Amino acid sequence: MFRFTRNKQTHTANEYADTNEFESNNTMNSLKSTTAITPARHPRNKQSKRGFTLLELMVVLVILGALIGLIAPNILGRADEAKVTVAKTQMRDVVNALNLYKLDNGNFPSTAQGLEALVSKPSGFPEARNWKSGGYLSKLPKDPWSNDFVYVSPGSTGDYDLISLGSDGREGGDDDAEDLSSSDL
Repeated sequence: MFRFTRNKQTHTANEYADTNEFESNNTMNSLKSTTAITPARHPRNKQSKRGFTLLELMVVLVILGALIGLIAPNILGRADEAKVTVAKTQMRDVVNALNLYKLDNGNFPSTAQGLEALVSKPSGFPEARNWKSGGYLSKLPKDPWSNDFVYVSPGSTGDYDLISLGSDGREGGDDDAEDLSSSDL
């Protein structure tokens, strides 16, 4: 058996180890109490894994509701403006196709031939002598409100009138229901 001398006392190896553990535990405890880490913030502490309180969740919901209340009307109100812009763009595409038709055939399609003359070769008067194989449009567009464009040739304001009747699908109207004409582009 080994004997150790400590503070002028003689101990066995087991007694020395027990004493050492006791002193090292006391040293660790004194270190813990002097550091800035508090038990609530220690990552192994179960209290640090707590969730949000009901009050915190309610504050977040109120803030989100206020933001949605302020932003949503601005975004939703622009949907109608966007449809008007799309209608104008579609009308420009049809106008370009009509101009190409006239360049190839010498005249615009008649009202009876309609815009269908831009997709498939028309019959009747005026004859489409140099109609382009494949057409001038791949298909007839509908306005953003799923209505057909109105085509009249000759038109009241020029060679033809190309009109979108707006969101209501009827002549006249205000705002997004207002008629759009190719002469206004």
